[in-house]
Amino acid sequence: MLIPPDLWNSGPYSATYIDDPLTPDKIADVERTLGYRLPAAYVELMRSQNGGLLKRGTVHPMNQRTSWSSDHIAITGIFAIGRTSSHSLCGVTGSQFFIDDWGYPPIGVYFADCPSAGHDMVCLDYRACGPQGEPAVVHVDEELDYRITPVAPSFEAFIRGLEHRS
Repeated sequence: MLIPPDLWNSGPYSATYIDDPLTPDKIADVERTLGYRLPAAYVELMRSQNGGLLKRGTVHPMNQRTSWSSDHIAITGIFAIGRTSSHSLCGVTGSQFFIDDWGYPPIGVYFADCPSAGHDMVCLDYRACGPQGEPAVVHVDEELDYRITPVAPSFEAFIRGLEHRS
């Protein structure tokens, strides 16, 4: 996967998303905890920087209205593969937090948050492919009774579809 140039924001709040560099053991541990194999493109992106706020490409076009906008979703950051940072997949406010504490549907791995402070999330959706397959990316909107809306057929397609906010 070609990593978009200038993707990551280096601001001070970004530190809550960044975890220690990846190791094979860390990836295996997180996948075991989550119960899902992470997409290769996600792992590759996290090798460039393990989580962070987005600088470039903070919106993704949508064909369906969300509570956020009529034609796009906005992304704040992408969760690291790890446990250390609060916004890592297994961190304090990681994927399972949104399922347990917010009532999000247990359809996969919540990997990106939106500017709504938890009222909508982006998820790797494993319902069609199973826990070892290649998940689609969906938007889950708590404000619309946890409505699930397709975003991209894969994580790589999701990253390639990110655009500058305009």
